[in-house]
This record gives sequence, structure tokens and C-alpha cells, in this order.
Amino acid sequence: MSYEYARVPFRPGVNVIGGPNGSGKSSLLLAISVGLGQSYTERSRKLSDLIRWGKDKARVTLILDNSTRGGKRPVRKYNKDQLFLTRVLRRDGKYWFELENSAATKQDVERLLGKFGVDPDNMLIIMHQNMVEQFSVLSNIEKLRMVEAAVGLEPFRENVLQAQHKLTRILSQEESVSKLLESAEQTLNYWREQYAKYQEKKQMQTKRRFLDRELSWAEVERREGILKALQADRENEQENLNRIDEETKTAKGQLTDQQNQHEALKETMKTVLDERFSLERGIAENEATVYMVQQLLEEAAALEPEIQKNASQFKLFRRENLREMLSNSRQNLSKINEKVAENKTKMQNVEEAAEKVTSHVLDNRVQLALLQYRKENVTADLKKIDRAVKDAKANLNEATAKAEQSGARIAVIKSVADILDEIRVTDGHLAALADVSEDIERMYESYSKLYLELKEKAQVVAENREKTLEEVKTRLQAWRTVMQRLLERVNLEYQKIMGQTLATGEVRLANGHDIETAGLEILVGFKGGKPVALDAYTQSGGERTTATMSFLLALQQHVRSPFRAVDEYDIHMDPKNREMIARMLLSMIKDTTAQYIVITPSQITFAQQNANIITVQNVEGKSVVREVA
Repeated sequence: MSYEYARVPFRPGVNVIGGPNGSGKSSLLLAISVGLGQSYTERSRKLSDLIRWGKDKARVTLILDNSTRGGKRPVRKYNKDQLFLTRVLRRDGKYWFELENSAATKQDVERLLGKFGVDPDNMLIIMHQNMVEQFSVLSNIEKLRMVEAAVGLEPFRENVLQAQHKLTRILSQEESVSKLLESAEQTLNYWREQYAKYQEKKQMQTKRRFLDRELSWAEVERREGILKALQADRENEQENLNRIDEETKTAKGQLTDQQNQHEALKETMKTVLDERFSLERGIAENEATVYMVQQLLEEAAALEPEIQKNASQFKLFRRENLREMLSNSRQNLSKINEKVAENKTKMQNVEEAAEKVTSHVLDNRVQLALLQYRKENVTADLKKIDRAVKDAKANLNEATAKAEQSGARIAVIKSVADILDEIRVTDGHLAALADVSEDIERMYESYSKLYLELKEKAQVVAENREKTLEEVKTRLQAWRTVMQRLLERVNLEYQKIMGQTLATGEVRLANGHDIETAGLEILVGFKGGKPVALDAYTQSGGERTTATMSFLLALQQHVRSPFRAVDEYDIHMDPKNREMIARMLLSMIKDTTAQYIVITPSQITFAQQNANIITVQNVEGKSVVREVA
């Protein structure tokens, strides 16, 4: 803008750039800022506007001190004491950097400045014109962050922010995992219900198979019972047959005995009949003899006279002989009648015995016929039972083979009818669960695994959250501690400086519990007033610049940047405060290695001090720089 060419020598300590307004003082600080990579300037909307009228390009080169300090160089990459950093601006809007005569990117420049600890964008390091006023307008949060960057405590904030970002990420992850877990749990609950149905179906199927097995062995037991009953019936029938055979044998023996007895009775009866016939002949003979003797006796009585006459002829028929003969016949007849009576009794007894024997024979024959009939029936029944036993054994073998296919034999305590009823109930349950497929188990296991993984992940995330919370707490405490210690020291120095201006003040950390809302609170009180917050409305312009510069001076010994600059710091100040601030600035910088540039229209303040005075004048539209010894 103002310079065709200028070479400006800056020395360690305070460099004061003085000159009248419009001479080009601020352009030097602007050139340094542009050379350090700043893009925004209060002088122009774009960098090409900074090019001198009539020129196509502008160049600014900064010579950086890379000499060894404490045994090492700031930038170890370059083994030389001086580094040349150049920035070229072109009218067509093309800009670039050169580092040691080689093209460089802005990132290269930022890394280079990071090695030196210089941040051109921090107004506490480079405070351009009007920025003293702007500082008071900044929020407490912005002020605090500027201080952190200027003193090199940004890593503490970064640590906290990283931990908070990590915590935010973990909380987001936890929320996401929680939602996933909730969704997975809902899904798992659904599949758990389905799995319960599947397990029920499997149990029903297992029960159904068991019932089939139980039914098969129940059928075996039933058929064994049938076979056992048939075998028992056969044994009974065989016993009956054996008993019939014994009874038949006994009856046949009795019949033989009775038949023999009947034959004997027949012989006895024949004998008795023969005896009766003989007795009846004897009776007939005796009766004939008696009759004949009686006839003879009657004839003898009738013929008595003649007998008398012819006694010689009837001497053989004497009456006495006839009477004796009659008596004997009668006696014989009486005996024979007695024998006949005995014979009748005997005959009656024999007939009764024969009748009994005949009756027994008939009974035995009937009994034998019945026994034969029973034997035939029992034999027929035995044959039927044998066939039934054969069929039952075949059926049992078939049922056993079928049952063995269903599994080993089990004890059956239910009837076939009960088992069939239970099978019907089980089939009803299985029909109701027909839509339950085997894929449910795979789905349930899959979602169970997913749920467990999510649960484990949620637990890990919760543990990470607790760890990160503790980490945030620890880092926040570390940040708060270093900031409070810093501000305590700055506050002491600030109060000391403000005391020299006959004012009071305080520097303190506000909202230190929350790094996002934490801020730097600067309080000032002039003319015996109670300290109030520094802002653009409460204090006058001189009070604001005095308070701001007092704060900057109090902060100087903590600023890590070796280069610092302020433009028109003393605007609105009264002469006393201007001189006091200048003196304090020199005392602050005197024993440090810092290089401080002060731009002021009243360089006379530093005339008698140990400072490098540089004057700028505008001669015929060109700014000229001169160093005052």
C-alpha cells in the first residue's frame, strides 16, 4: 500500500514505530500479519487491495530467528540461524508463500509458526489498530480462549474438549446402542415368544413321538395280555380236557364195574329164576301129589267097602301111607313155598340191584356221552385257542417289531384309550402350532446373540462413559487448576498495574465448572468506583484502553509467543497513563527474549527509554522508514 520498498530492522525487546497519522506505521504491522498468513485485514476486503497502486504484485519477506536456544533450534529441519518466509500477492488474486526460496503452503507456514509459538490471528499477540477497543467488546468466553492460546494452555482445553467430544461421541453411541438394544430387545421378545412356541411345538412333537412309542408298547402289552389270556385259557382248557379224560377214565372204569356187576346180577337172577322154576316145579309136583293123594283118599273112602272086600288088592294103598304121603307133600310144599318166598325176596333184591346197576350204567353212559361231548368241545376250543395263540403271537411279534422302531421298551401305566385321548389332544396343540417353523430357532439364536453383543457393547460403552466422565472431570480439573493459577498470578500483576493508574481491578475465571461457558472476567474501577465488568458501554475510551493495556501487560510474562505487537495502544489515554503504560511495557519486556512492536503516534513517550525507535514518514506518497539510534 504505502511502500515501494522498505527494509525494517527489528531488535529484541521493545520496537517503537512512530510517525504522523497516514505515514504508514500500521502498514508495517499489516505487512507482518499478511506475511505470517493472515487473510483478513481491517484495511481491505481482499488481499489484492493491499497492492500499491500501479503495481501488479506485492511482496513481504520476514526474516525469522532460528538461532540455537538451549542447545536446539526452533525449527530443526533447517540448520541455519535465519529463515526467510515470503508471501507474494498478485493483482489477479493469486497468492503464495515461499519458504527459503521454495514454494510453501499455508499449512507449511502454520506448522512453521507453530514451532516458533506465534499465532498471528490472536489479538493478544498481534493487536491491530482499533483492536484495543474490540477486545473490550469480546465476550468473556472469547477473551478466555485468546488468553489460553496466547499463553500456550490450549492443549489443556483441547484435552478437555477431546474428552468431552469423546464423551459426546460415547453418549451418542450409548444412545444409539440403547436404541438398538431396545429395538433388539423388542425383536428378541417377539422371537422369544415365537421360540417359546417353537419349544412348545418341539415338546409336543417329542411328547407325540413318546405317545406313539407309548402307544406301540401299550399295544404290545395289550397283545401280550391277549396272548397271556389265551395261553391261560388254553391251560384251563387243557386242564379241563385232562380232567374230562380223568373223569372219562373213571366213568369207563365205573361203567365196566357196573357192567360186570350187571352181568353178575344177570347170572344171579338166572340162578334165582332157575331156582324159582325148580321150586315152582316142586310146588306143582307136590301140589299134584297132594291132589292125587287127596283124590286117592277120597276114592279110598268111597271104595272103603270094596277095599274091605278086596283088602288084598289095596294093601299097597293103605290109608296111612297115603296120609303120610299127603303130610310129607304138604310139608314139602310148605318148605317149597318158604323157599319160593325167599326166592321172591332174593329175586326182588336182585331185580332192585339190577335196576340200580342199570340206572348207574345208564348214568355212566350218559356221563360218558357228556364227557365225550365236552371233550369234543374242549378239543375244538383248544384248536381255536391254538389258532388264536398263533395269531396273537404273530400280532405280538409284529407289534413288538413296530414298537422297537420307536425306541426301547418303556413301562406303560396308561391304557390305550387314555393314550389315544392324549394323542388327540396333542395333535390339536400341534395343529395350532402348525405355522411355527424351524427357522424360529435360528432367528431366536441370531437375535439372542445380537442382543447379547449389543448388551455387552452397551456395558462397554457405559464403562467407557464412566471412564470418559472421569477423564473429563480430571482434565477439566487440570484445566481449571492451571487457568486459576495463571489468572491468580495475572490478577496480582493486573491489580498492581491498575494501582499505579489509581484504579482498581480484578481478573478472574467465570463459570469455571463448564469449559464451554467459562470466560475471562475483567473488572475495573476508576475514580474510587466499585470494580465492574470491562465492556464497551460502561467505561470511557481512555479507561477501556488503560484497562486493556494493563491486562496485556499483566499477561506478558506468560505469553509464549516470542513476537508480539500492538497498534495505537495509547489511543484515548491521558499523558500520565500513556507514560506509565510505556514504562511498564519496557520493564516487562526488558528481561525477556520477546520482541515487542509498539505502534504509536506519540513515540516521544519512549524517547528516553531503552527502546528501538523506528520512524515512518510519507515523502511524496512513499513511506520511508528510519531507525533512530
